[in-house]
Formats: sequence, C-alpha cells, structure tokens
Amino acid sequence: MHQTIDPAHPDALSPPRATRSQFMASDDKAMLRAARDLTKGLGEARPGIYWADMLVSAGIGYAGIAVAIVSGSLGVKLAAGLIAALAMYRALLFIHELTHIHRDALPGFRIVWNLLVGIPLLTPSFMYEGVHTIHHKRTQYGTIEDPEYLPLALMKPWSLPLFVLIALLAPVALLVRAAVLVPLGALIPAVRRFTWQRFSSLSINPDFRRKPPEGDFARLVRWQEFGVFIWAYALIASVFVVGWQPLAIAFAVLSLTAVLNQLRTLVAHLWENEGEPMTVTAQFLDSVNVPPPGIAAELWAPVGLRYHALHHLMPSMPYHDLPEAHRRLARELGTGSTYEGANHPGMLVLVARIAKSTMGAGGLRQP
Repeated sequence: MHQTIDPAHPDALSPPRATRSQFMASDDKAMLRAARDLTKGLGEARPGIYWADMLVSAGIGYAGIAVAIVSGSLGVKLAAGLIAALAMYRALLFIHELTHIHRDALPGFRIVWNLLVGIPLLTPSFMYEGVHTIHHKRTQYGTIEDPEYLPLALMKPWSLPLFVLIALLAPVALLVRAAVLVPLGALIPAVRRFTWQRFSSLSINPDFRRKPPEGDFARLVRWQEFGVFIWAYALIASVFVVGWQPLAIAFAVLSLTAVLNQLRTLVAHLWENEGEPMTVTAQFLDSVNVPPPGIAAELWAPVGLRYHALHHLMPSMPYHDLPEAHRRLARELGTGSTYEGANHPGMLVLVARIAKSTMGAGGLRQP
C-alpha cells in the first residue's frame, strides 16, 4: 500500500487521505451508518442557544457599527468596525440554519431574524431558503444545477482573488437591488422575472436561474421584499439627514462581512468536481471540516460552518450539536478513516491547495 508522511508527525507513516475520486461510484456505507448510529440523541434545535447567540451577535454588531460611526479616533473606529464585522457575520449566518431547521422548531425565530438582521442587511431569508437545499440534493450537488458550486480549483488562477474581492461590492449591489430593481419589478413583469431569476438568491453559479416562488413561500417573499424596499429608501434618506459618512462606515463594515463570507465560501469545498453527479461520500470528501484545536475557524466559519463536510452528511443537525457529532465520529472511526479525509488544518492551507490546483489545471474553466 502506498503510504504518505503525516506533516504533523514527519517521522511516522500515515495511510493515504481518502479522496472524492475514490467514491464517485459508491458510498462508504460503514461511515454513513456510523454517522446515523453514533449521533443518536442529537439533532434537536435548542431555542435558548439559538436566540441567545443570534441576539447577542446582532447586538454586538450594531453596537460596534455605532461606535465606529461616532468615535473620533481612527484606531477605535477600526477596532469597532472589525468587531462589528465579525459579530454581524455570525448573526447573518443564521440564515443557513433557517434553511435547515424545521419550520416549527423555533417559533418566531425566522420573523425576528429577518426584522433584526436579514432586512437591515438587505439579505432576507428568502434569498437562501429554497436555494441552499438544492445544494444538498444527492443528484444536483456539484452539477450545473447547483446554485452554490463552481469548479474553482479548475479555473484560471486570477479567478480566486476576483471571486473574493467582488464581495466588496455586495452592500451596494444589494441596495441597488432593493431600491431600484424591486420597485421596477412591481411595475414591469420582465424586470420582476429577471430580478428573481438572477438577483434573488445567494448563489455563486452564474448559470443558475431561480424558479418562481409558489404558495406560502411566495407570500413570505412579498413581505420580505417590501421590508427591504422600505429599508433601502430609509438608508438613502439618512444621507440627507445625518450625512453620507454613517452610511459609508456601515457599508464598509458590511463589505468586510461579505468578504469574510466569501473567503469562507472559497474554502467550504475543494471545488474539484467538473459537473458529474456524486455519491454522498464523494460530496462529503469534496467538502471541508476545520475542527479544533485551532480557534480561528470559529471566527471565519461560525455557527457550525467549520464542520461543513459533516453538515453535508447530516444537513438537519443543529449547529450546536455538530461539535459533539464530530467528536463521536472522529473517536470511533479514527485515523486513516474516510471521515478523516474531510478534515483540514485551516484556511491558509486550503487556499494554497486550491490556488495550486488552478495553476496545475491550467485554468480549464472560465469563472
């Protein structure tokens, strides 16, 4: 058997890391059974954790923005802005939990999150609900139909910095969407269809076209769209009341939040699939866990997203149970297992791996 050197223990031999290509045709059924059996007793969303975490994160974020606006010290502005960006980032990422938890699990949480976070950040929950679940479908993950997948590792090297830096424009783009496209769409059906298909989902696949909303979801979309429309014009009006600087500072904080999210997205997967349907195990190994002991991942991949590969095994598992689920699986399956193949040491290593792949692939795909 081919053996590799474990970089953490260069004097010891370790088995080869499991890869996506090994499991394109068949699953590691033993791992899937272990994921089911070892996580019994987990999986119930705990309201106290969700509410406290979201409310505290949003509170710190808004307080940080306020300090950044009113402080006369550049150092204080920068420190408060950084804290605000991290806190608002954590609060914003509860949109991911909203797409997976049962609608009756946390009464009132979706409405309060939208009023407190989603609408003020011009990113209501409908922009993720009904979209992100496609990314988890067995036959659509990693294909042209997946709104959240691009073969970034097979693109040209300059695609990676462009992918990250374009997020700086997110706040302005969201403001234009809410203040211009939404009201125009209310009057012109063609604009409404275009806005919905192309600019109403948090997707990275430029070929994705969103289907029209139906039933209860369509009603949810309408009130959230009305909310972002009103808020967008309140933001614009604030410039004539308090000047442009407060809005500019708030948008700078939110731009940093958007870049953090884009960096996390860049390393959430290995992005090595060229459009083929994948088994659950292959999807797992194309995804990324960044488990402890490092603590940095808790800042750039909060609300359970440092366990993104594990999340693809168990999409409905609440974020607060993922650390315990990981501990059980890692302990039981051990070193050299398929499960270990999705564990990676950190963001920098992952970015370097993807960047190296783009250079080796020669840019087979355009962004």
